[in-house]
Amino acid sequence: TLQMQLCAYVFLCSQRKEIDDTLATFALSPTQLQEVKAKMRVELERGLKKDSHPTASVKMLPTYVYRTPDGTERGKYLALDLGGTNFRVLVVKIRTGMRNSVRMYNKIYAIPLEIMQGTGEELFDLIVQCISDFLDYMGMKNTRLPLGFTFSFPCNQTGIDKGDLVSWTKGFKATDCEGYDVVDMLREAIKRRNEFDLDIVAIVNDTVGTMMTCAYEDPKCQIGLIAGTGSNVCYMEEMNNIEFVEGDEGQMCVNTEWGGFGENDNTEDIRTRYDREVDGGSLNPGKQRFEKMTSGMYLGEIVRQILIDLTKRGLLFRGRITERLKTKGIFETKFLSQIERYSSHLWHKLRSILQSLGLDSTCDDSIIVKEVCGAVSRRAAQLCGAGMAAVVDKIRENRGLDHLEITVGVDGTLYKLHPHFSTILKDTVRELAPNCKVDFILSEDGSGKGAALITAVAQQLANSIDKYLYAMRFSDETLRDIMARFRREMENGLGRDTNPTATVKMLPTFVRSIPDGSEKGDFIALDLGGSNFRILRVKVSHEKKQTVQMENQIYETPEDIIQGSGSRLFDHVAECLGDFMEKQKIKDKKLPMGFTFSFPCAHSKLDEAVLLTWTKRFKASGVEGMDVVKLLNKAIKKRGDYDADIMAVVNDTVGTMMTCGFDDQRCEVGIIIGTGTNACYMEELRHIDMVEGDEGRMCINTEWGAFGDDGTLEDIRTEFDREIDRGSLNPGKQLFEKMVSGMYMGELVRLILVKMAKEGLLFEGLVIRFIMIIINSIMTINKIQFIKNKTNLKPSEDDCIAVQHVCTIVSFRSANLIAATLGAILTRVKDNKNSPRLRTTVGIDGSLYKMHPQYARRLHKTVRRLVPESDVRFLLSESGSGKGAAMVTAWASRLADQTRQIAETLAEFRLTKEQLLEVKKRMRTEIQNGLSKNTQSTATVKMLPTYVRSTPDGTG
Repeated sequence: TLQMQLCAYVFLCSQRKEIDDTLATFALSPTQLQEVKAKMRVELERGLKKDSHPTASVKMLPTYVYRTPDGTERGKYLALDLGGTNFRVLVVKIRTGMRNSVRMYNKIYAIPLEIMQGTGEELFDLIVQCISDFLDYMGMKNTRLPLGFTFSFPCNQTGIDKGDLVSWTKGFKATDCEGYDVVDMLREAIKRRNEFDLDIVAIVNDTVGTMMTCAYEDPKCQIGLIAGTGSNVCYMEEMNNIEFVEGDEGQMCVNTEWGGFGENDNTEDIRTRYDREVDGGSLNPGKQRFEKMTSGMYLGEIVRQILIDLTKRGLLFRGRITERLKTKGIFETKFLSQIERYSSHLWHKLRSILQSLGLDSTCDDSIIVKEVCGAVSRRAAQLCGAGMAAVVDKIRENRGLDHLEITVGVDGTLYKLHPHFSTILKDTVRELAPNCKVDFILSEDGSGKGAALITAVAQQLANSIDKYLYAMRFSDETLRDIMARFRREMENGLGRDTNPTATVKMLPTFVRSIPDGSEKGDFIALDLGGSNFRILRVKVSHEKKQTVQMENQIYETPEDIIQGSGSRLFDHVAECLGDFMEKQKIKDKKLPMGFTFSFPCAHSKLDEAVLLTWTKRFKASGVEGMDVVKLLNKAIKKRGDYDADIMAVVNDTVGTMMTCGFDDQRCEVGIIIGTGTNACYMEELRHIDMVEGDEGRMCINTEWGAFGDDGTLEDIRTEFDREIDRGSLNPGKQLFEKMVSGMYMGELVRLILVKMAKEGLLFEGLVIRFIMIIINSIMTINKIQFIKNKTNLKPSEDDCIAVQHVCTIVSFRSANLIAATLGAILTRVKDNKNSPRLRTTVGIDGSLYKMHPQYARRLHKTVRRLVPESDVRFLLSESGSGKGAAMVTAWASRLADQTRQIAETLAEFRLTKEQLLEVKKRMRTEIQNGLSKNTQSTATVKMLPTYVRSTPDGTG
């Protein structure tokens, strides 16, 4: 008997060791936790750097939340909270006074699994249906409330109200959402329902909402933590550390999305085979690895995998695996909290939980299950603590402090309900970040209240400056009206009778086709459109495929020449051309030449262009009304050291279309959005009254910069637009260009900021020197540090936000107006083709389009909305309009060759006057021969009698 007892004891010890060895893989030593902290810190830094951000596992997403609440927020707001199977809609009323208060009313709606994993349209339609129900319930359907949207999934934000979904997490898989703007999808769903309207001010992560909620109670709260179904952290980072966001001053809340930590395999040393099994069976294998070790959505599943393994090995439940235990997701994380809550005298309650899962457990089984739950949840809390230690140490070092005192706002069922999670988390932070005193405050009201507070903070600033910017925001209805106005101006410009008074001149270019791939030759291209004059040598060859080689040189055009005499300007062009040809060793050649001349010209043929009016600061005298080709030829002839064959004059817009047409033969529209702005497109010849012929097409240079010169746009011009116009070189001219082009947008921003500063809304009311010399180009409004360097004034965070807000609205107005006028062109091209759907390419160039971080995206999206029956590809011109001029020249040269060959063929049919007189003489001789009896038989002209002896005399 003693031997049997000894054997049983040895067996039990062996079992115990197996269990302990299994759970030991979840135990993290202080050294391992320090390594996790160090690795997390590295990933935080990598996520903030522009170069390493794309490959960082911790994405450090900007939120465009620049400060926490300061207690002055007030108003009524609608808040949405989507982050799991429940969707919450709230009305939040914020009051200030003797005692600040926040009152909330909310309803919770379930999101069915088939919707979570259905289509994006179905998901957002359900969200809007819930909002509709809530507004009915609150009797607020006719009230347009500002809205904050807590959207608890990784988003790449480009503004407080713009966020593209990076990837779904937490069991969501709705299609056609990833990569798209969540706010746009919500707006479109609201529009589809057509029952109410909302002012969507902000989209926020639940972590950010939690931080804002707690910061309203504790101003030291600058970190948010979610420890529930998911796991994430946000914190207030210094702007100068966020390399991929413009601006250096102040702070911005960064959504770390630390759930992705480990996706680059730097946590493999602490992952267990159970973690890998859970990851492999998830909806997103290989993703969100840190979250799968720390969040409530996965901890129960890790426990289930361990219990199955221990049971298979005969260490648990007498080796019997029930069907329920085999069911994925059956062991919910709430069971961990409940099991760990019970002490040894409450084993019966623990067993009842296991029995509810179909598990018939002994007392020993219950102890083992409790140990498994403890090991898994302890590791989760320690990992969160190590990550938090990395964050607080970073904040301390950012601020140059030896000791940091800070508060973390926390939400999530794991933190709230688990009996030990919060304690282990706090202890770990204390051990790993000894120089930081970190308090944790529980969010009582959830992240919905935080969304309302973010909306209040954003709107508080917006309201103070929107009185200046309101007129620059356009609804789609207004943009469609502008489309219609521009369409009418296009038709006026094309009509022979209406063209003289049309503002949009619709100038024929005599370019009749885009490149077709047969172009070849050696060409010179000139490009004059600004202070820099460019000359190119373009070689187009056909070997295995068509290739283009280009060499170019840029010459500066001084201001005194730009605004001097026309003869000086063209002498300068000829001098630069001579220098270029000298360097290319081609002075002895007469290469075909194309001239990109980026000013409004009237063409009578391809190589004749009469300047109508100067733009872009040019004022050279004696040129308007003259043929620029003749002026250039005169200047070249005056030099006498080389000759030129100018075959084509084109606008830079036409050059851009031709450049892009070389790469994509569907390209039939060209746009410039840079210092100036213009558009061209291929129009049907039958619609161009000023040009003979009805067959085929011709490129029309719209010269749309003058749109509105007749007062057509007075209702949308602002006081700032009028002030810019009055101070320009050409008052009353090019009004559309002055609203949208890069040459004027910086000045527009400057005027708005001056007014705001005078009224005390910026820079403590000081109209400082900075504002008087503010940035010439809107793209460079990114260094508020400039203010600090040039003055004794340190701008506040609100000042920085306000400047950025003004820049955003001004540039978005430009993109929207360009989208409306381009929309008019696209609809005309579509109508010309009589096609139900337009498929076309728009060639585009210009520094504003290329360099502004959001301009192109806004333009594309607005065009898609305004012209839904189209598939438009926007193709950036990589080579500029000079290559396009060469393409036009190649086409003209080919046409000239064809004309020459035809002329040579027909030359023998051409008769001189002398030849015709000789024919007359010979014919006279043959007539005489035909009439003479002696020669009639041999005459070639027989002169046969008809016996008709008279013509009618009118007497019969």
